[in-house]
Amino acid sequence: MRCYFHLVNCHASILDNVGVEVSDLPTAHRQALCALEELRVEAANCDWQGWRLDVADLSGSVLMSIPLEATLH
Repeated sequence: MRCYFHLVNCHASILDNVGVEVSDLPTAHRQALCALEELRVEAANCDWQGWRLDVADLSGSVLMSIPLEATLH
């Protein structure tokens, strides 16, 4: 299944238009955590309060959501 990793808050969205192919939801969760680790390094000085990483499928249904402030701080 293809999953897309969207950064979202109440005012804005940064959409992933490429996605990644995964075999199941646990793999998608691991990929999401890897993406958050990369974000931690690349955007260390950003305030992520109110942001979350939504993992969505091809139809746009959100499969899981991870709050960034708890993960990145």
